[in-house]
Amino acid sequence: MVDVVYAVLVAPFKDMAGSPAFLVEVLIGGVFAGLMYSLVALGFVLIFKASGVFNFAQGVMVLFAALTLVGLLERGVPVVLALALTTAVMVALAFAIERFVLRPLVNQEHIILFMATIGLNFFLEGFGEMLWGANVKKLDIGIPDRSFVVRGVQINELELTAAVTAALLVTLLAMFFQKTRIGRALRAVADDHEAALSIGIPLKTIWVVVWSVAGVVAIVAGLMWGAKSGVQFSLSLIALKALPVLILGGFESVPGAIVGGLIIGIGEKVGEVYWGPLVGGAIENWFAYVLALAFLLARPQGLFGEKIIERV
Repeated sequence: MVDVVYAVLVAPFKDMAGSPAFLVEVLIGGVFAGLMYSLVALGFVLIFKASGVFNFAQGVMVLFAALTLVGLLERGVPVVLALALTTAVMVALAFAIERFVLRPLVNQEHIILFMATIGLNFFLEGFGEMLWGANVKKLDIGIPDRSFVVRGVQINELELTAAVTAALLVTLLAMFFQKTRIGRALRAVADDHEAALSIGIPLKTIWVVVWSVAGVVAIVAGLMWGAKSGVQFSLSLIALKALPVLILGGFESVPGAIVGGLIIGIGEKVGEVYWGPLVGGAIENWFAYVLALAFLLARPQGLFGEKIIERV
C-alpha cells in the first residue's frame, strides 16, 4: 500500500523536480494543445451566443473548411487565393444555413435547432466527401514541422505558430464581443428572438454574421489541425474534445473557452507523461471527459458561466 501511494503521489513530483527543462516542455506542449482546443471551442461559443443552441455541426465545419482549402491547393490554386475562396465558401454556407435551416425554425424549441445542426453535420460530411473524396490529404501551409531548442527546452515550430494564431484570433473575438454593437446584440438574440426583433435587432443579419465568423474560425482551426495531423474525416471528431472545454469554461464565455482549453491541454499532457505509466497510459483519451464530469457534478454552469435560477 505504501509503495502504491509513493508511486502515485510522490514519484511523479520527484520526476518533475528532477528534470525542470522536460517539465517546461510538457507544460508548453499542454499550452499549445489547449489553445488549439480553445480555437475549436470558440466556434461553439459563437453559435451558442447567437442562437442558444449547441451547434453539433461545428466539428464538421472545421473538416469542410480544411477539405475545401486542401482541395483548391491540390488543383494548383495559390495559397492566398485558396484562402480567400475558402472564406467565400464558408460565408456562402452561412447564408445558406440562415436561409434554409435557421429562418424556418425561428422561435422553435432549442432541441429542434439542435436536431437541425445534427442533420447539417451529416449533410456537410457527405457533401465534402462527394466534392473532395475521402482519402487522407496532406496540408502544407509552408510552416515546417520541426523543432528548435531554447535553453534546453524543445519547441515545435508548427505548434508554436498554431498557438500564436489561436491566441490572436481569440483576442480579436473577445474584442468583437466586448466592443461592437453586434457582439452585444448576440446576447439579446440568444435570450429571446422575438424581443430582439421587437427592439430592431435584425435577426437574419446577426445569424449570417455569426455563422460567417464561426466559418472563419473553422477555417483557421482546420488549417492548423490539418497541417498538424493531415486532413481526414476523423478531424470532425475534435468537436468531441471541445465539448469538455465548453463544460469547464461555460458555453457563452470566450474567456472560458480559453481557460477551459488550457486546463484540459495542460492537464492531459502532464497526466499522460507523469501518471500515464502508472495506469497503462492513454490518459489523454479520457482525462478531459472525467474532468468535465466532475465539473457537471460540482459546477454545471462552468467556471465563467452564469448560474441560472428559475422560479417555480
